[in-house]
Amino acid sequence: MDSEALWLTLRLALTTTALLLAIALPVAWWIASGNGPLRALAQSVVALPLVLPPTVLGFYLLVALGPLTAPGRLIIHLLGHPLAFSFSGLVIGSILYSLPFAVQPLVAGFRAVDPALLEVASTLGASPLRVFTTITLPLAKPSLVTAAVLTFTHTVGEFGVVLMLGGNIPGATRTLSIALYDQVQDFNYAAANRTAELLLAFSLLTLLAIYWRGAARRPLLG
Repeated sequence: MDSEALWLTLRLALTTTALLLAIALPVAWWIASGNGPLRALAQSVVALPLVLPPTVLGFYLLVALGPLTAPGRLIIHLLGHPLAFSFSGLVIGSILYSLPFAVQPLVAGFRAVDPALLEVASTLGASPLRVFTTITLPLAKPSLVTAAVLTFTHTVGEFGVVLMLGGNIPGATRTLSIALYDQVQDFNYAAANRTAELLLAFSLLTLLAIYWRGAARRPLLG
């Protein structure tokens, strides 16, 4: 087991999950709070990573964050180095690639909240922010947990975006999925099997926890 790649993967997943939830909460609330072409466009953009090959997203991010574009040159001027092939670049790519796994559960959770409760709170003088933090968010807590778990798990298993944007730099951008690829390339199937088993067990246990939690909340019929 590549312990260095393991800890880098966990660090990437934790960082991505924390930052993405902060972004996804207002985005999901805005999408869930109404209808219209702008919200439909936002939903389409958010869902794009679900159907877009990860290598395509990784390629465009590699170009955008490199010296070939004005934003990329500005980043290099400010930081002294490009974001491509760095941990920070991986975080940006992971946020964009995992966006639907955070936003879509939250949109479903916010839409499931009874609008009458929000209207009553507003008529009693509660500000929109207070309504959101004291009523909407607590009622949508299961969706928030699901979004966090899916984002974390999806980031752990990323490959295409990580490979295109970060390359394979030990200690900097080499995650477990990249380590697994290297082990197979080196015909080290025993090590590859251990890495694959870890990723498989983690993904299965995560999904089991989500579905078990959902089944426990669902009332029995009959």
